Amino acid sequence: MDDVIIKVPEVIVEYARKLGVDLESKFIEYIESVITLNPKDEIQLHLSLAEHFLNEGKSLVDRDAVQASEKLYKAAEECVKALAISFNYDDILKRVKERGKWTVTELEKAVQRISDKIGEWFYDAWGQANYMHIWGFHEAKLDSEAIKRRIKYIDRMVREARKYTK
Repeated sequence: MDDVIIKVPEVIVEYARKLGVDLESKFIEYIESVITLNPKDEIQLHLSLAEHFLNEGKSLVDRDAVQASEKLYKAAEECVKALAISFNYDDILKRVKERGKWTVTELEKAVQRISDKIGEWFYDAWGQANYMHIWGFHEAKLDSEAIKRRIKYIDRMVREARKYTK
């Protein structure tokens, strides 16, 4: 996936940073909400984003544990979305479409069903991702070593999501 650079005024960047808002993720969420893709292309989009966030998280882990936590969580989230579409969880996808976004409720429901289908390891990996999201990103309590220990779980999610969506 090629990166595109968008110039955002510094005042917005600083304000977003103070609020703990990930502008890249918000932009991607917005674009996803205004374009309509067929399921195959949508799955590929989520997998590409998962790989992008995984690589970005890995590259940030020694420099910025907070942002690395968020990027790795986003990689896991994109895996859940790709697999939910691939496995045709239409009831969940319908609620997402009605709301215009994924919520923790839909993500959790999807994770439970995916775990039932491909193994309990997925639920455990999601737990690690969610832990990083809360304690690494929102609370900023995890250091680089704590993040590094969890990367393997996110790596597996991305790798297996790719396999299960073929």
